[in-house]
Amino acid sequence: MAPSSLNPLPALALAWLLLAPAGGAAPGCNSDWGLGMGMGMGTGRGRPPAGLGPLSGDQRFIVMMIPHHQGAIAIAELAVVRGGHPELRALAKRIATSQRQENAQMRRWYREWYGSDPPDWSCGGTGMGLGMGMGPGMGMGWDAAQNLKALRTAAEFDRAFLVEMVAHHRMGVWMASQALHTSQRPELRALEQAMVRVQSEEIRLMEQWLREWFKQKPPA
Repeated sequence: MAPSSLNPLPALALAWLLLAPAGGAAPGCNSDWGLGMGMGMGTGRGRPPAGLGPLSGDQRFIVMMIPHHQGAIAIAELAVVRGGHPELRALAKRIATSQRQENAQMRRWYREWYGSDPPDWSCGGTGMGLGMGMGPGMGMGWDAAQNLKALRTAAEFDRAFLVEMVAHHRMGVWMASQALHTSQRPELRALEQAMVRVQSEEIRLMEQWLREWFKQKPPA
């Protein structure tokens, strides 16, 4: 599998701005919204559903981090089955477990703080749940189903997994670092700090494995 060379930060930054409190709105489970965000903003199909109010910074973080975690869980679950190195399989299992727990916690907080479940971005698997959450392109022209299919059949699965997950973790660290500047909830700030610390450690470990196992420099 040839890893994408896209830099994830511009795509995520665009999505972040589109959901900003000044004018953004929480996406409901709406395929046009998912397609508009995932396949280019010039199509006119990226309008969020009517009737949803502006998001606070903490709401925005939770709404975006849950599908981002869902992408990591999907990749990690595949690595638990397909991974060749036992230490890689063990790491993948830890990632899947910890991010499921974090998603459950964020959903509980969202219900407690905002009186509803977080908006569902999965849209039956065609919207932003995976498209936004997985891979270096972060959904901007990135086909989640195709990338996951390619990873399933990758000849060098461990190499492909490490490249994908390093890029994915870097985005998670960036998202949590940005949110720390404005978060109003101390418990959410603590979670964001933990995400930065743990995922940064995992990035260093995966980059080390890329160098040791495949003589490959980590993706830039």
